[in-house]
Amino acid sequence: MTALTEFATMYREREHLSLRTRLLFTFGAVAALHAAAVVLLLAGAAGGAQPLALGLVVTAYVAGVKHSYDWDHIAAIDNSTRKFVAQHKDPVSVGFAFSLGHSSVVVLAGLLVVAGATLVGQFMEDGTTGNKVLGLIGSGVSGLFLLAMGLFNGSTFVRATKLYREVQAGGEVRHEDLEAKGFVARLLAKPLSRVERPRNIYVIGFLFGLGFDTATTIGLLVITTTASLAGVSPLALMALPLAFTAAMTLCDSANGVAMMKMYKSAINNPQRKLGFNALITGISAVSALFISVITLGGFANTAFGLEDPLTSWLGEVDLGDAGLILVALFAMVWAVSVWRGRVARRG
Repeated sequence: MTALTEFATMYREREHLSLRTRLLFTFGAVAALHAAAVVLLLAGAAGGAQPLALGLVVTAYVAGVKHSYDWDHIAAIDNSTRKFVAQHKDPVSVGFAFSLGHSSVVVLAGLLVVAGATLVGQFMEDGTTGNKVLGLIGSGVSGLFLLAMGLFNGSTFVRATKLYREVQAGGEVRHEDLEAKGFVARLLAKPLSRVERPRNIYVIGFLFGLGFDTATTIGLLVITTTASLAGVSPLALMALPLAFTAAMTLCDSANGVAMMKMYKSAINNPQRKLGFNALITGISAVSALFISVITLGGFANTAFGLEDPLTSWLGEVDLGDAGLILVALFAMVWAVSVWRGRVARRG
């Protein structure tokens, strides 16, 4: 009990731990998820009686990697990270918390499938009341959250752009000049007041996942259902959503940490990297606003039974693979910034 008490105390006070220690905690948790998936797989396929299990777990793992690069994932993690960094925090676990919340829905659904519940199938089937309700919750929360984050970071982008022009004209810039201020920041202060720490993003990720709104998530649950009918052991079946979770938390955690370092390097050196900060913030804000429009358009189409071509099209847009474009764009901007920095130092 003493060890558990000490761990609980350390968890509550983890914000006072060093950045390196918190990184070890975050990626240690990711490693534990990988280990748990392997243990379940080995226990469920003991004696080589389940040759199908390994292939299914690998498929689930790849699905988790792919799902982590959905545009809504990246936009939510990047914009949340930008908000925390602007508040002078080191949000190492934003990606992990969001991904864990998102995948908790999949794990719970997997448990129901393994338990033989038919309820999950009813929620997955298009046109059912349960499917519509969960879809509206997921799309409504994700759309509003991304809209708020996009506007919040958009106000920061406007300030950074204005400061960049002043610096180009010979002005000076202070750290506090890069914080979100003005009417939009005050307007969103209360709605975003609950999102004070990276762990608060867990709930956002969970609500994002309620909609079963991607082919990847539905496909994984279909695979789990099919495998249960094929006689795969319950332990090996639970390795599927756990492998999915392990892969997604790994990629989302890496994304969150990378964005944290990117934003911190820009904010900690505002005089030299003000233009870079403005560009990265602008990309994050625009991506969040873009996805929020698509998501809320689809929400309106479903909630009110609209038949107009615009919201009908928005409701059918699939942004799964588009997330890779956003990742590539951030990587390209970062690479150009690093290259320009090296050129400047040599000069």
